[in-house]
Amino acid sequence: MGPGKRGLITAAVTVVCAITVLAAPGTAFAAPDPSPSPSSPTAVSTKELEEIRARLEKLYHSAAVATDEYNAAEEAAEKQSAEIVSLARKIVKGQERLAELKERAGAAAAAQYRSGGLPDEAHLMLSDNPGAFLDGAGRVIQGQRATKGLLAEMTRTQQDLELYAKDASAQWRKLEAGRKAKAAAQKRIEKQIKAAEQLESQLEKEERARLAELEEAAARKAQTAWLDSGVLKDIKSKASEQGRKAVEYATAQLGKPYEWGAEGPKTYDCSGLTSQAWASAGSGIPRTSQEQWKQLERVDIKDMRPGDLIIYNGDASHVALYIGDGAIIHAPRPGRTVTVAGAGSMPILGVVRPDA
Repeated sequence: MGPGKRGLITAAVTVVCAITVLAAPGTAFAAPDPSPSPSSPTAVSTKELEEIRARLEKLYHSAAVATDEYNAAEEAAEKQSAEIVSLARKIVKGQERLAELKERAGAAAAAQYRSGGLPDEAHLMLSDNPGAFLDGAGRVIQGQRATKGLLAEMTRTQQDLELYAKDASAQWRKLEAGRKAKAAAQKRIEKQIKAAEQLESQLEKEERARLAELEEAAARKAQTAWLDSGVLKDIKSKASEQGRKAVEYATAQLGKPYEWGAEGPKTYDCSGLTSQAWASAGSGIPRTSQEQWKQLERVDIKDMRPGDLIIYNGDASHVALYIGDGAIIHAPRPGRTVTVAGAGSMPILGVVRPDA
């Protein structure tokens, strides 16, 4: 690789540094790290590739965080839309009921008008037949109660309609806010992925191969350290029936491409794969890795069993399905496919069990 190309890569790495810093929430602006000094005018050094690998890892991590935000907004939008539909149905039924009640009230008013405007009590008092008076008195009482009940139901129905309308309006506002959050998350995802792709595109085929080897070496090192801790000696639990089905589903997806926001059947992101695996086993779980971490029951690593979900990174931005023997199935990142990896190849936050 000539000096001109090396300059392009150095510039790309510098831009990536800036993007990563600016994209991090709550992070103050800082100048990018110094560019690595070229060790050869014709090849990217291992040190430079390591720096590129670290930058790519940060970019794809930022994209994963934004993907979780996107998926959360998508899930919330689905719930809010369903709630709006439910409220609309209630409003229609309430309007129909109110119209019926108004018609009954109008009929009662018309009857009173035809009787000369005198209430039923007055007609009974003027009756010459005591028996008829006593019989009619009971009907008057019943009529009074019915009228009061009619008016009370009309009031309640009107109040319900007003409440439904307010709830629907609130849901619409939430839906609109969610749409904006979803659009913003999508923009961040695309920006991070584009920056990563541009950085990788500056490398020659042989250099990309070396970069992949470095990534694999880093994963093997982390996995070896995890296994050397003796963790597998304590993991002896067998999969539950649902856990076995979830593992079978995930295994059938091996080789399918990663796509952010996707939940099958042709492409997946990390939580799309785990949520669909457990849906196939008969258990609905949250759509995002962060909500899976928040809502599902947590278990100790030594009690982990196949089918459990391993949550990664301090911000719960990645999730994988444990399949036993220290291995996982997961959808890693853009440009990769659903694959088997070492459970300890990434920093583990904890383990959750969907069928606890």
